[in-house]
This record gives sequence, structure tokens and C-alpha cells, in this order.
Amino acid sequence: MCTLSTAYTLNMTAQTEAKVLSRRAPVTREQLLNAALRLVGPSRSVSNLTLREVAREAGVAPNSFYRHFRDVDALAIALIDEAGESLRRIIWEARSHVGQGGSLIRSSVQTFMQQLHSGDQHLPLLLREGTAASAAFKAAVDAQLSFFETELTTDLQRLVAEQGQHLPRPDLVARAITRLVFAMGGQALDAPEPGLESLIDDTSEMIRMIMRGALQAAD
Repeated sequence: MCTLSTAYTLNMTAQTEAKVLSRRAPVTREQLLNAALRLVGPSRSVSNLTLREVAREAGVAPNSFYRHFRDVDALAIALIDEAGESLRRIIWEARSHVGQGGSLIRSSVQTFMQQLHSGDQHLPLLLREGTAASAAFKAAVDAQLSFFETELTTDLQRLVAEQGQHLPRPDLVARAITRLVFAMGGQALDAPEPGLESLIDDTSEMIRMIMRGALQAAD
């Protein structure tokens, strides 16, 4: 009788929880993305998340997950895409600082590095997943970097033209700068905040060296 009573109680509890979940407002795509973002961290890749723990973190029934994503991999790639959009917003913010008398290179690098320590997990996730084991995740990160490189190529062409100079292979220069910044960003993730200024200075100078070398190649 005790065993039957316990089983009955557990069954009723499960039914009650299911009813409570069903009465809640429908889960949104953003809720699931935010829940996954809270679960990842320095030692946890988005590729290791499970559907059930994401649903639990979001406070929804597992079946609700499938209304927005076919599986956890699809959610992970959506997170990477969201991180890429976050990066582009960061760069636009850096450009606004230039209008206030700052240096384009230093403002961009400084904004990028400081964002890594801001508490927002989007940019750290983008840096970490570029080295994840999944080919799909790497491809998603590469796609975001390509967007950034395309925008940077346009910027470089405009800036050099304004100075009456010619930049050969601006696409290759943009790729070199992007990969350099992301490599240095990987170091910045583990660096104490007081050490960021040194990384910002070094990265900014490396970018200037790339630009000087590329411009000299045009002579």
C-alpha cells in the first residue's frame, strides 16, 4: 500500500507540474537562447548542452523546445549568429567614438576587449565556439567572421581612398586584422582586467603594422 501510495503521489505531482507548465505563457525563442547562454561559460561549450537542461533552465517543458528549434545544435548555431550580431553592434559603437575625436583602430580594439569583461556572454561564446569540435559550429563562426571581414574591407577601402592612397587586396588585409583581433581576444578572455590596456596597446600596434606593410606593398 505504501508503494502504491507513493507512486500515486508522484504521478499526481507530475500531472500537477505539467498543468502548471501548460498554463504558463508560451515560451519564446529568446527565452531558450538566454537560458542556454546562462548555462555556458569558460569551461562549458554550447555543444555540450542537452535539451532537457536548457528547457529546465528556461522553466518550460522539454516538448516546448521543439516549437522553436529542431535540436540543441540548431539552438547553438542560432546563439552563434546572435553573437555575431552583437559583435557588429559593438563595432558600430566603436565607430561612434571615432566621431568624438578617437582613433578608429584603438576605439575598435578597446571596445572589443572591454566587451569581453562586460558580463555579456555573446562575444566570449563566439570566440570559444570557433575552436569547438563540431564542424557545424566552426562553420557558423566562420560565417560570422566573414560578415565582419566584408564590412571591414569596405571600411578600409573608404578610409584609404579618403587619404588618396591605394590598398592592394583589402579583403586579405581585413582577414588578417580580423583573425589577429580574435586571437588576441582569446588571450583577453583569461587576462585580468588590469592587464587589458597592455593587450589593447599591443593589438592596436599590430594592426597599424599590418596596415603600414600593406600600404607599402602598393608602392
